[in-house]
Amino acid sequence: MSEPEATGGDDGATPAAETVDSPRRALAIVVGIVFIDLLGFGVVIPVLPFYVRSFAVSDVLIGLLAASYSLMQFLFAPLLGRLSDARGRRPVLMLSLFGNVVAWTVFGLAAEVGLLLGTTAALATLFTSRMLAGAMGGNIATAQAYIADVTAPERRAAALGLVGAAFGLGFVFGPAIGGAAASDGAVAAAESVLPSFVPATRFSLPSFVAAALSLVALAATAAFLPEPDRQRGTAGRATLVGQFASALRDRSLRGLVVAFFLVSLAFSGVQVMFIPYAADLFGYDETQTALLLTYIGVLGVLNQGVLVGRLSRRYPERRIALAGAVLLAAALAAIPFSHLVGAAVPLAGVGPAWFTGPVAVLLTVLACLSVGNSLLNVALSALVSRAVPADRQGNAFGVTQGAGSLGRTVGPPLMAALYVVVYWSPFVAGALLALPVVAILAGRVLGDATAAAPPSGSE
Repeated sequence: MSEPEATGGDDGATPAAETVDSPRRALAIVVGIVFIDLLGFGVVIPVLPFYVRSFAVSDVLIGLLAASYSLMQFLFAPLLGRLSDARGRRPVLMLSLFGNVVAWTVFGLAAEVGLLLGTTAALATLFTSRMLAGAMGGNIATAQAYIADVTAPERRAAALGLVGAAFGLGFVFGPAIGGAAASDGAVAAAESVLPSFVPATRFSLPSFVAAALSLVALAATAAFLPEPDRQRGTAGRATLVGQFASALRDRSLRGLVVAFFLVSLAFSGVQVMFIPYAADLFGYDETQTALLLTYIGVLGVLNQGVLVGRLSRRYPERRIALAGAVLLAAALAAIPFSHLVGAAVPLAGVGPAWFTGPVAVLLTVLACLSVGNSLLNVALSALVSRAVPADRQGNAFGVTQGAGSLGRTVGPPLMAALYVVVYWSPFVAGALLALPVVAILAGRVLGDATAAAPPSGSE
């Protein structure tokens, strides 16, 4: 909602009483918008590698496309977060969603550009669209800041967990929708109803579906999402480097920025190299690995939407984050050896034929990975919201999300190179990178315990 009249609040915000009277409604709307936006992102995941290969170029470009998205997210998440502090959450969300509509539409037209101007122009179109989508993908910082605005501090972990659940649902249902849109039947149906100047292919249709979903999210934001009651940020023109330097000088925020970077860098080993690992060590094809990813996504929804909320009502965020970091490090280290450990587990005749010892161990380790990642990421976000004053929420979330994007920019090429050397190295490297996060969070938990302890000699 807009500020009181005396502050000169504008930005086209809705009346102040609307959000104060219905914080749960505002929370539900923003979580729904995040879900629709991430659903569009997930739609494109199944076709992206095949789209690149259709231009007869190296698979290296798949990794570079992923890195370009994360790099732009790194550059723009702090800027969008800070802009939302100064100009409002709702306008920034609308701007980013409109950018996504443009990005996904252009992405679907890359093949047509290739026919007209050649492969180089087509690849340039792909990179341009992915970079724009990455820049607009920084809106998650604004969504998190919005939730911090409309929820009490003690309820933020549970509320931020709902955003994580929306992410998970987007990655569960998005790829399924993308696969359906790329099917022969969908392409044939689209060709029969779309005008001749609109390309209907197994690559363009998922892209246009993603654009349409972002357009729905934009319309929902414009129609239903009020501007939250917030303190307007300062109007200074801090640079990106200045924002990060300021965050690193802030003792309450420094460790959290470092943690976001290291967690993203560590987890990129799983995100990038898990499918090759499943194919090389378990012999899985695309369909089987997709089922594993769906399994992880469903667990993520349950963990972030249910488990985190319940734990946050009983334990402080720092303890939850520490437990998540320990579990994440252990699971990362265990993943590449699941097939070796599982070979010693006798499950012959137990359940369906595919449920072997190695599969049982892998599913167990992936469940631990999902729990650890969910606890850690949601609790870290809640700690960020507590670490800064109300007028810096968007800036703080922008910087931490930017640090995470930087980790996802550096991680994919690094972890892919390690996998080429020896298959288990990216996972073990990820576990080692998680250890400093454990140390940072353990120090905070011990600091709390020391502060709460009575003075020596007191009764």
